[in-house]
Amino acid sequence: MFTNSCQHLIWILCPAGSQMGQGLWRIARNQQLQGYSGQSYLTREHGRRIPANNVSNTSHRKQAQGGIDIYHLLKTRKSKEQEGFINLEMLPPELSFTILSYLNATDLCLASCVWQDLANDELLWQGLCKSTWGHCSIYNKNPPLGFSFRKLYMQLDEGSLTFNANPDEGVNYFMSKGILDDSPKEIAKFIFCTRTLNWKKLRIYLDERRDVLDDLVTLHNFRNQFLPNALREFFRHIHAPEERGEYLETLITKFSHRFCACNPDLMRELGLSPDAVYVLCYSLILLSIDLTSPHVKNKMSKREFIRNTRRAAQNISEDFVGHLYDNIYLIGHVAA
Repeated sequence: MFTNSCQHLIWILCPAGSQMGQGLWRIARNQQLQGYSGQSYLTREHGRRIPANNVSNTSHRKQAQGGIDIYHLLKTRKSKEQEGFINLEMLPPELSFTILSYLNATDLCLASCVWQDLANDELLWQGLCKSTWGHCSIYNKNPPLGFSFRKLYMQLDEGSLTFNANPDEGVNYFMSKGILDDSPKEIAKFIFCTRTLNWKKLRIYLDERRDVLDDLVTLHNFRNQFLPNALREFFRHIHAPEERGEYLETLITKFSHRFCACNPDLMRELGLSPDAVYVLCYSLILLSIDLTSPHVKNKMSKREFIRNTRRAAQNISEDFVGHLYDNIYLIGHVAA
Protein backbone atom coordinates (compact mmCIF):
# COMPACT_ATOMS: atom_id res chain seq x y z
CA MET A 1 0.00 0.00 0.00
CA PHE A 2 2.82 2.36 1.00
CA THR A 3 4.75 1.61 -2.19
CA ASN A 4 1.82 2.14 -4.53
CA SER A 5 0.62 5.38 -2.97
CA CYS A 6 4.13 6.81 -2.69
CA GLN A 7 4.98 5.84 -6.26
CA HIS A 8 1.72 7.37 -7.51
CA LEU A 9 2.49 10.63 -5.69
CA ILE A 10 6.01 10.78 -7.12
CA TRP A 11 4.75 10.18 -10.67
CA ILE A 12 2.29 13.05 -10.27
CA LEU A 13 4.94 15.46 -8.93
CA CYS A 14 7.74 14.52 -11.30
CA PRO A 15 7.97 12.85 -14.73
CA ALA A 16 8.52 9.12 -14.44
CA GLY A 17 11.79 9.15 -16.31
CA SER A 18 13.28 12.26 -14.71
CA GLN A 19 16.27 12.03 -12.42
CA MET A 20 14.38 13.82 -9.62
CA GLY A 21 11.55 11.30 -9.83
CA GLN A 22 13.95 8.37 -9.61
CA GLY A 23 15.73 9.97 -6.62
CA LEU A 24 12.49 10.54 -4.69
CA TRP A 25 11.42 6.98 -5.41
CA ARG A 26 14.69 5.57 -4.05
CA ILE A 27 14.49 7.63 -0.86
CA ALA A 28 10.93 6.48 -0.14
CA ARG A 29 11.79 2.89 -0.97
CA ASN A 30 14.94 2.88 1.19
CA GLN A 31 13.07 4.25 4.20
CA GLN A 32 10.61 1.40 3.84
CA LEU A 33 13.29 -1.24 3.46
CA GLN A 34 15.19 -0.14 6.61
CA GLY A 35 12.30 -1.41 8.73
CA TYR A 36 12.43 -4.91 7.19
CA SER A 37 14.47 -7.79 8.56
CA GLY A 38 17.56 -9.09 6.78
CA GLN A 39 15.67 -12.14 5.47
CA SER A 40 12.76 -10.35 3.86
CA TYR A 41 14.04 -7.12 2.32
CA LEU A 42 14.17 -6.72 -1.46
CA THR A 43 16.06 -4.31 -3.64
CA ARG A 44 15.33 -2.93 -7.07
CA GLU A 45 17.59 -2.53 -10.03
CA HIS A 46 16.11 -1.12 -13.20
CA GLY A 47 12.64 -2.34 -12.19
CA ARG A 48 13.67 -5.98 -11.39
CA ARG A 49 13.11 -7.65 -8.00
CA ILE A 50 16.22 -9.34 -6.59
CA PRO A 51 16.10 -11.81 -3.65
CA ALA A 52 17.98 -10.86 -0.50
CA ASN A 53 20.59 -13.59 -0.86
CA ASN A 54 21.71 -12.12 -4.18
CA VAL A 55 22.19 -8.58 -2.91
CA SER A 56 25.83 -9.16 -2.00
CA ASN A 57 26.53 -10.14 -5.60
CA THR A 58 25.21 -6.86 -6.91
CA SER A 59 26.43 -4.55 -4.17
CA HIS A 60 29.13 -3.13 -6.42
CA ARG A 61 26.52 -1.84 -8.87
CA LYS A 62 24.38 1.23 -8.39
CA GLN A 63 20.61 0.97 -8.62
CA ALA A 64 20.62 3.84 -11.07
CA GLN A 65 22.78 6.81 -11.87
CA GLY A 66 23.13 8.85 -8.66
CA GLY A 67 21.21 6.18 -6.68
CA ILE A 68 21.85 4.85 -3.15
CA ASP A 69 23.30 1.37 -2.57
CA ILE A 70 20.99 -0.25 0.00
CA TYR A 71 23.43 -3.02 0.79
CA HIS A 72 26.18 -0.52 1.51
CA LEU A 73 23.90 1.46 3.84
CA LEU A 74 22.85 -1.62 5.76
CA LYS A 75 26.40 -2.88 6.01
CA THR A 76 27.59 0.47 7.35
CA ARG A 77 24.76 0.58 9.85
CA LYS A 78 25.57 -2.92 11.05
CA SER A 79 29.26 -2.14 11.48
CA LYS A 80 28.42 0.97 13.54
CA GLU A 81 26.17 -1.08 15.80
CA GLN A 82 28.94 -3.61 16.32
CA GLU A 83 31.54 -0.96 17.18
CA GLY A 84 29.35 1.03 19.57
CA PHE A 85 31.83 3.92 19.87
CA ILE A 86 34.70 5.55 18.06
CA ASN A 87 38.07 3.90 18.55
CA LEU A 88 40.38 6.68 19.71
CA GLU A 89 43.41 4.67 18.67
CA MET A 90 42.38 5.15 15.05
CA LEU A 91 42.46 8.95 15.43
CA PRO A 92 45.56 11.18 15.35
CA PRO A 93 47.19 11.23 18.82
CA GLU A 94 46.68 14.99 19.19
CA LEU A 95 42.94 14.61 18.66
CA SER A 96 42.69 11.61 20.99
CA PHE A 97 44.48 13.44 23.80
CA THR A 98 42.29 16.49 23.29
CA ILE A 99 39.15 14.38 23.67
CA LEU A 100 40.46 12.61 26.78
CA SER A 101 41.56 15.91 28.35
CA TYR A 102 37.89 16.77 28.94
CA LEU A 103 37.44 13.78 31.27
CA ASN A 104 37.71 13.90 35.03
CA ALA A 105 39.87 11.43 36.96
CA THR A 106 37.11 8.83 37.38
CA ASP A 107 36.19 8.80 33.71
CA LEU A 108 39.84 8.76 32.69
CA CYS A 109 40.41 5.65 34.81
CA LEU A 110 37.45 4.00 33.08
CA ALA A 111 38.81 5.02 29.68
CA SER A 112 42.14 3.38 30.54
CA CYS A 113 40.33 0.02 30.57
CA VAL A 114 39.79 0.46 26.83
CA TRP A 115 42.65 2.70 25.71
CA GLN A 116 45.35 1.93 28.26
CA ASP A 117 48.24 3.67 26.53
CA LEU A 118 46.24 6.80 25.74
CA ALA A 119 44.39 7.24 29.05
CA ASN A 120 47.52 6.58 31.15
CA ASP A 121 49.51 9.27 29.37
CA GLU A 122 51.47 11.42 31.82
CA LEU A 123 50.44 14.71 30.23
CA LEU A 124 46.76 14.00 30.86
CA TRP A 125 47.29 13.20 34.53
CA GLN A 126 49.67 16.11 34.94
CA GLY A 127 46.94 18.42 33.67
CA LEU A 128 44.44 16.96 36.13
CA CYS A 129 46.85 17.42 39.03
CA LYS A 130 47.73 21.01 38.25
CA SER A 131 44.15 22.04 37.47
CA THR A 132 43.03 20.95 40.95
CA TRP A 133 46.18 21.52 43.01
CA GLY A 134 47.90 24.42 41.30
CA HIS A 135 51.04 24.33 43.43
CA CYS A 136 52.98 21.47 45.00
CA SER A 137 56.64 21.45 45.96
CA ILE A 138 57.13 18.24 43.99
CA TYR A 139 56.27 20.04 40.74
CA ASN A 140 59.57 21.92 40.89
CA LYS A 141 61.75 18.94 41.78
CA ASN A 142 63.33 16.19 39.76
CA PRO A 143 60.80 13.34 39.89
CA PRO A 144 61.91 10.29 41.90
CA LEU A 145 62.28 6.85 40.39
CA GLY A 146 58.92 5.34 39.51
CA PHE A 147 57.12 8.65 39.71
CA SER A 148 53.84 9.04 37.81
CA PHE A 149 51.30 11.84 37.80
CA ARG A 150 48.48 9.32 38.02
CA LYS A 151 49.87 8.05 41.32
CA LEU A 152 50.44 11.64 42.43
CA TYR A 153 46.79 12.47 41.71
CA MET A 154 45.66 9.63 43.95
CA GLN A 155 47.97 10.83 46.73
CA LEU A 156 46.80 14.44 46.41
CA ASP A 157 43.18 13.32 46.55
CA GLU A 158 43.89 11.15 49.60
CA GLY A 159 45.75 13.98 51.30
CA SER A 160 42.94 16.46 50.65
CA LEU A 161 40.39 14.10 52.20
CA THR A 162 42.69 13.66 55.18
CA PHE A 163 43.07 17.45 55.52
CA ASN A 164 39.30 17.91 55.47
CA ALA A 165 39.05 15.51 58.40
CA ASN A 166 42.14 16.69 60.30
CA PRO A 167 44.24 19.56 58.84
CA ASP A 168 47.43 18.71 60.72
CA GLU A 169 47.32 15.08 59.63
CA GLY A 170 46.63 16.16 56.06
CA VAL A 171 49.66 18.44 55.90
CA ASN A 172 51.82 15.75 57.50
CA TYR A 173 50.61 13.28 54.86
CA PHE A 174 51.65 15.63 52.04
CA MET A 175 55.08 16.05 53.63
CA SER A 176 55.55 12.33 54.19
CA LYS A 177 54.92 11.68 50.48
CA GLY A 178 57.35 14.42 49.42
CA ILE A 179 54.51 16.44 47.90
CA LEU A 180 55.05 19.49 50.13
CA ASP A 181 58.16 20.90 51.80
CA ASP A 182 58.03 21.71 55.49
CA SER A 183 57.92 25.44 54.87
CA PRO A 184 55.20 28.01 55.72
CA LYS A 185 55.61 29.60 52.30
CA GLU A 186 55.16 26.28 50.46
CA ILE A 187 52.12 25.38 52.56
CA ALA A 188 50.65 28.84 51.92
CA LYS A 189 51.13 28.47 48.15
CA PHE A 190 49.50 25.04 48.24
CA ILE A 191 46.48 26.42 50.12
CA PHE A 192 46.23 29.46 47.85
CA CYS A 193 46.14 27.33 44.68
CA THR A 194 43.84 24.56 45.97
CA ARG A 195 40.04 24.65 45.97
CA THR A 196 39.28 21.19 47.39
CA LEU A 197 40.04 22.02 51.03
CA ASN A 198 37.18 22.40 53.48
CA TRP A 199 36.98 26.08 54.40
CA LYS A 200 35.96 25.44 58.01
CA LYS A 201 38.94 23.16 58.61
CA LEU A 202 41.16 25.60 56.75
CA ARG A 203 40.04 28.46 58.99
CA ILE A 204 40.92 26.44 62.09
CA TYR A 205 44.32 25.54 60.63
CA LEU A 206 45.22 29.14 59.73
CA ASP A 207 44.15 30.38 63.15
CA GLU A 208 46.68 27.98 64.65
CA ARG A 209 49.41 28.54 62.05
CA ARG A 210 49.84 32.33 61.91
CA ASP A 211 53.16 31.91 60.09
CA VAL A 212 51.32 30.24 57.21
CA LEU A 213 48.65 32.94 57.38
CA ASP A 214 51.27 35.69 56.98
CA ASP A 215 52.66 34.10 53.82
CA LEU A 216 49.16 33.43 52.50
CA VAL A 217 48.22 37.12 52.81
CA THR A 218 51.29 38.20 50.83
CA LEU A 219 50.19 36.04 47.88
CA HIS A 220 47.21 38.34 47.25
CA ASN A 221 47.56 41.20 44.79
CA PHE A 222 45.02 43.98 45.39
CA ARG A 223 46.54 46.50 43.02
CA ASN A 224 43.97 48.88 41.45
CA GLN A 225 41.07 47.11 43.13
CA PHE A 226 38.19 48.89 44.83
CA LEU A 227 38.37 48.29 48.57
CA PRO A 228 35.13 46.24 48.99
CA ASN A 229 35.98 44.06 45.99
CA ALA A 230 39.49 43.43 47.33
CA LEU A 231 38.00 42.50 50.71
CA ARG A 232 35.66 40.00 49.04
CA GLU A 233 38.54 38.37 47.20
CA PHE A 234 40.51 38.17 50.45
CA PHE A 235 37.67 36.43 52.29
CA ARG A 236 37.13 33.99 49.43
CA HIS A 237 40.57 32.53 50.15
CA ILE A 238 40.72 33.18 53.89
CA HIS A 239 37.24 32.76 55.28
CA ALA A 240 36.15 35.11 58.03
CA PRO A 241 35.12 33.63 61.39
CA GLU A 242 31.45 33.46 62.23
CA GLU A 243 31.85 35.66 65.28
CA ARG A 244 33.78 38.83 65.95
CA GLY A 245 36.94 38.36 67.93
CA GLU A 246 40.71 38.42 67.94
CA TYR A 247 41.07 36.30 64.79
CA LEU A 248 38.82 38.58 62.74
CA GLU A 249 40.75 41.64 63.94
CA THR A 250 43.99 39.90 62.94
CA LEU A 251 42.66 39.18 59.46
CA ILE A 252 41.50 42.76 58.92
CA THR A 253 44.82 44.13 60.16
CA LYS A 254 46.81 41.91 57.80
CA PHE A 255 44.51 42.78 54.90
CA SER A 256 44.81 46.52 55.58
CA HIS A 257 48.60 46.45 55.49
CA ARG A 258 48.61 44.32 52.34
CA PHE A 259 46.07 46.54 50.57
CA CYS A 260 48.14 49.64 51.34
CA ALA A 261 51.32 47.90 50.15
CA CYS A 262 49.64 47.02 46.83
CA ASN A 263 48.27 50.56 46.29
CA PRO A 264 50.82 53.10 47.58
CA ASP A 265 49.85 55.80 45.05
CA LEU A 266 46.16 55.51 45.89
CA MET A 267 46.88 55.69 49.60
CA ARG A 268 48.84 58.92 49.14
CA GLU A 269 46.13 60.38 46.92
CA LEU A 270 43.33 59.60 49.38
CA GLY A 271 45.45 60.28 52.45
CA LEU A 272 44.77 56.83 53.89
CA SER A 273 46.90 54.82 56.28
CA PRO A 274 46.65 51.14 57.27
CA ASP A 275 44.74 52.21 60.39
CA ALA A 276 42.22 54.15 58.28
CA VAL A 277 41.79 51.18 55.94
CA TYR A 278 41.23 49.00 59.01
CA VAL A 279 38.40 51.30 60.13
CA LEU A 280 36.86 51.21 56.66
CA CYS A 281 37.02 47.42 56.47
CA TYR A 282 35.37 47.03 59.85
CA SER A 283 32.67 49.51 58.80
CA LEU A 284 32.07 47.56 55.57
CA ILE A 285 31.62 44.31 57.47
CA LEU A 286 29.13 45.88 59.89
CA LEU A 287 27.28 47.53 57.00
CA SER A 288 27.13 44.18 55.16
CA ILE A 289 25.55 42.52 58.18
CA ASP A 290 23.11 45.40 58.62
CA LEU A 291 21.93 45.41 54.99
CA THR A 292 21.78 41.64 54.43
CA SER A 293 20.49 40.36 57.78
CA PRO A 294 16.72 39.64 57.83
CA HIS A 295 16.69 40.35 61.58
CA VAL A 296 17.61 44.01 61.12
CA LYS A 297 14.42 45.89 60.38
CA ASN A 298 15.72 49.45 60.22
CA LYS A 299 18.53 49.37 57.66
CA MET A 300 21.36 51.86 57.86
CA SER A 301 20.97 54.69 55.37
CA LYS A 302 23.75 56.04 53.21
CA ARG A 303 23.82 59.29 55.16
CA GLU A 304 24.14 57.44 58.47
CA PHE A 305 26.98 55.29 57.15
CA ILE A 306 28.89 58.32 55.90
CA ARG A 307 28.43 60.15 59.19
CA ASN A 308 29.47 57.20 61.37
CA THR A 309 32.49 56.31 59.21
CA ARG A 310 33.84 59.85 59.05
CA ARG A 311 33.66 60.11 62.81
CA ALA A 312 36.13 57.24 63.07
CA ALA A 313 38.31 58.34 60.10
CA GLN A 314 37.98 62.07 59.58
CA ASN A 315 40.40 62.39 56.65
CA ILE A 316 38.26 60.22 54.35
CA SER A 317 36.24 62.08 51.73
CA GLU A 318 32.46 61.90 51.81
CA ASP A 319 32.27 60.85 48.16
CA PHE A 320 34.61 57.92 48.70
CA VAL A 321 32.60 56.65 51.69
CA GLY A 322 29.41 57.06 49.64
CA HIS A 323 30.85 54.85 46.88
CA LEU A 324 31.64 52.24 49.52
CA TYR A 325 28.02 52.20 50.64
CA ASP A 326 26.75 51.90 47.07
CA ASN A 327 29.00 48.91 46.44
CA ILE A 328 27.69 47.00 49.47
CA TYR A 329 24.10 47.95 48.69
CA LEU A 330 24.32 46.75 45.07
CA ILE A 331 26.70 43.77 45.28
CA GLY A 332 26.25 42.40 48.77
CA HIS A 333 28.24 41.14 51.73
CA VAL A 334 32.02 41.45 51.68
CA ALA A 335 32.59 38.36 53.83
CA ALA A 336 29.81 36.03 52.71
